[in-house]
Amino acid sequence: MNILKVDHIGIAVKNLADSAKLYEMLGIPQAGVEEVAEQKVRVSFFPVGDSEIELLESTSPDGPIAKYIEKNGEGIQHLALRVDNLEAALAELKAKGVRLIDEKPRYGAGGAKIAFVHPKATGGILLELSER
Repeated sequence: MNILKVDHIGIAVKNLADSAKLYEMLGIPQAGVEEVAEQKVRVSFFPVGDSEIELLESTSPDGPIAKYIEKNGEGIQHLALRVDNLEAALAELKAKGVRLIDEKPRYGAGGAKIAFVHPKATGGILLELSER
């Protein structure tokens, strides 16, 4: 598996507009807002160097971000690593017995192909693999 970089850090927030103000005050420009209906979420990316901060706001009370906030409060929800070949990375992890949430890629924000590794396999961290 070839990990290229930390793609982004995902932060679960109750209100995207209110949370975006902090990053804008820090001088980090917002790269836009996008809704990912399949995941019941609105996202906004803030580029920082070669990576990004992703704010995630639930669009539904039964969405994964709403459930995360209900259980844990607002905060870092996942770490995303960019890989050059997502299918190959998933196959390698599966062959090594790593517990996956997604065995096949799905589409995320910005048209990226994404898949999640189960937190029980990573010491409690929800790990997203991303290919752009």
